[in-house]
Order: sequence, then C-alpha cells, then structure tokens
Amino acid sequence: MQTHSGQPSIELFDITIMEPMVTFTDLWITGVCVYAFVRLKQLNKPGKVHRYMRWYFLIMGIATFLGGMLGHAFQAQVGLVWKLPGWLISMLAVMAVERASIMHAQPVINQTFGKFLEVANLIELLTFAVITFSTLNFFFIQVHSAYGLGLVVLPLHFLVFKKTRNEGSRYFVLTVLFATLAAFFYTSEIGISKWFNHLDIAHTVMAISMYAFYRGSRKLEVLKPEDIIEEKISFSKTVRRLFQTQK
Repeated sequence: MQTHSGQPSIELFDITIMEPMVTFTDLWITGVCVYAFVRLKQLNKPGKVHRYMRWYFLIMGIATFLGGMLGHAFQAQVGLVWKLPGWLISMLAVMAVERASIMHAQPVINQTFGKFLEVANLIELLTFAVITFSTLNFFFIQVHSAYGLGLVVLPLHFLVFKKTRNEGSRYFVLTVLFATLAAFFYTSEIGISKWFNHLDIAHTVMAISMYAFYRGSRKLEVLKPEDIIEEKISFSKTVRRLFQTQK
C-alpha cells in the first residue's frame, strides 16, 4: 500500500507501518532533540533564555515522536485526528523558542515592544491552535512555524548579533535561514526516491537545524548593557559578518 507521500508501507509482525522512512526521519529529529535537551540540562546555564531553550528541545522531541508514530507509522490504525497531538505540541515548541529569543533580545529592544511581543506570542499560539484544530490542515502549522521563526526568532537574533556580536545569535540567524530548505523540499515535493522522498529530506534538514540550534544555545550568554556595541553598522556589513568564519 502506498501513502499520500508515495512511500510504500511495510509489514512488521503483521502490523502495517506506513511511511517507514518518513517515520524514521521524524524519530531522527526526536533523537537530536533529546540529545540537545539532556546536554543543555547537564550544562545547566541559568536564566529564562536557557530554560526556554531546554523546554523547546524537550517539547519538540515529544512532538516529533508523536508525529512519527501517530501521524505517519500508525496513521492507518488511528486516523487523521491523531495527527493533532504532534502538530499542536510542535506549536508549543515554536512558542518556546520565540520566548527564548524575546528574552535574549530584551537588552537591545524597547521594553514596551518586548512586552508586546510576549503578548503577541500567546495570541498567535492560541489563534493558530484553534484554526488547526478546526481544519485538521498541516498548512497552518507551517504558517505558524514560518511566522515564529521568520518574523520573530530571525529578526531578533539578527538585531542582537548586530548590536553585540553574540555568537549564539549568529548561529540562530544562520540556522533559521538554513531551515527554510525544509519548507522548500516539503512544498516542492522534490525527493530522491520513494524511499527517501521530499518529507525525508525536509526532516533531515530539520534534524540538522535542531543540532545547529543546540550549538547556538550553548553559546547564548546573558547580555549586559556593556555588551552592546555603540558603533553604527550597516545592514549589509552585518550580513557579511554573519557569514564570516569566526576566529
């Protein structure tokens, strides 16, 4: 039996497992997230930023595990509605990384604007959760992730990097840019074969992105007023510095 992704199912102990490679690559993301959570927990850096990032990896690990099991492997047995747990929990993960980014950027943004972002973060989550629950459409999960990463995480860490040269923020900016490849492969449906299709490639990009976020998280430091660079730097010069190899 072939699924909507074109990947054949397999039989294991008389149990039908749909999209086996898609399931495996989902669990690959889970493994990276669990590794990141455990290592950051051991590192035990203080502050809300690091707490939110630990939550991000833990929640995303749970979401991708449920997504792999209920959303792909055993979808024939449980039905479409069981895609929701993984989808909705992944939205909480995106909320966590947004919160971490807002907290990290507090020293370089207006306090009122920071409070606005925190409220907007909650409203955004509730809005997309209701829409997704009502429609059972993964498109809105994509929109929520694109909004969270592209319009919150990316610009905030870019601003932090511009004003402080924080290496953690540099990792986050480059990782968000790299992660757009996942959306490209998902929407274009470009794959290598039926056994490594567009979803597998997208999941692989996400797994690499999770590891890069982990590396960036290790380098996030609590910013202090003295970390802010007063020098006026252009947008183009900041972009060039982002892609320069750090010594």
